Amino acid sequence: MKVLVIPGLTLATVTDDNVSRMHDAAGGDAEIVVTSYKEAAEHAADADVILGIVPPELFAAAPNLRWVQSISSGVDSFMYPEFINSPVVLTSEKGLVGEHLADHGFGLLLMLTRQLAAARDLGPEAWNHRPELRAQEIELTGSTMGIIGFGGTGRAMARRAAAFGMNVRAVDRDPVPSGDGVRRVETPDDLLDMLGASDVIAICCPLTEETNKLINANSLAACKSGAYLVNVTRGEVMDEAALVGALKSGQLRGAGLDVAPREPLPEDSELWSLPNVVMTPHTAGASQFRAQRNLERFIDNLGRFSRGETLEGIIDKTLGY
Repeated sequence: MKVLVIPGLTLATVTDDNVSRMHDAAGGDAEIVVTSYKEAAEHAADADVILGIVPPELFAAAPNLRWVQSISSGVDSFMYPEFINSPVVLTSEKGLVGEHLADHGFGLLLMLTRQLAAARDLGPEAWNHRPELRAQEIELTGSTMGIIGFGGTGRAMARRAAAFGMNVRAVDRDPVPSGDGVRRVETPDDLLDMLGASDVIAICCPLTEETNKLINANSLAACKSGAYLVNVTRGEVMDEAALVGALKSGQLRGAGLDVAPREPLPEDSELWSLPNVVMTPHTAGASQFRAQRNLERFIDNLGRFSRGETLEGIIDKTLGY
């Protein structure tokens, strides 16, 4: 078995110990090659397994490929026809990234609800604006968070919302179990009703054909007036023009975004100039634990793969998650 390991943004380094453990898990005759994206194609012709991102040109160079584990939580970059229609198995960090994404999501939310961003921007002048800042601050206790997508990130957001004394509702396209503060996971048919009842809307779903521009003029019109929107998963779930319109009209009181409908978001986007928007540059996925969590899953999966067992974190390529 030949295994290519391609470090990237979320997996900056792979230690000798990690390589040794991969070798042990895959079997004594396994070849483990750690390479850069630039040089990966040179090693791909006889590769059975890749840990990394596989764009179409690398996939075309790897005719013997049987399994890929992504180093990104979202796998929309793999959803090109050649890969989808192939027998290659795709696994990912699914279920492993929710905790730090939810930390970030609540950080963005609190920047808005507690006027932290406004106070930061005012600097020393903030002392002269105490009455205005205090008048805009809200407490989350007793408010409702509506979560779109109740996977690992959605559940982590729900746990934090419950800890803040919030009521939590969640919608998912699949019949997933309730829990983590959610009594019943609702269906997409309930989305508009949930939006109308939510003081905070948390987008926690992957990007698929169904979720592309799910947050559009119609769904935003259904939102409770003055709600906050938080998105730490995929920006293309939001229609940019509709989002800007809702933020300018006050239909949305504010938005905390780690992801944008276009990335990098151009300087001329109105989202940069709206005072009720706080944004970070797609950095919610960072954690000191993330790389090792994915490596542990990959090493475990190498053992499963060599024994012909079911892998952890399998992606349904027809659904995109």
